[in-house]
Amino acid sequence: MIDFEKILQELKKVLTDLFKDKYSEFTKESKKDVEAILSDSKEKLERWTILLAEGKITLQDFKWLLEAQKDLLHMKALYKVGVSKISLGHFKNKVINTIFDVIKGVVFG
Repeated sequence: MIDFEKILQELKKVLTDLFKDKYSEFTKESKKDVEAILSDSKEKLERWTILLAEGKITLQDFKWLLEAQKDLLHMKALYKVGVSKISLGHFKNKVINTIFDVIKGVVFG
């Protein structure tokens, strides 16, 4: 059985570090955005992670589902403090890839 709360804690840590590396001058805003991303996508991520672990979807399917959510990642706090949409758009790809890598690592060891 997958301990999804443990996965969420790992995602929060890894994403917080990722945001800190890229937007170190906006630590408070980054933290808000990480929490919003995980809160907004928790149910879907949990459902997809379980399907992946049970072999009901492939790793490619899982990646596609994550990438389909890219436009739903709203980094409102960072945008409000002046980070450009273009910069955030590129950064969203890193966020998606990071989520993918963490969950793949947990499911497949």
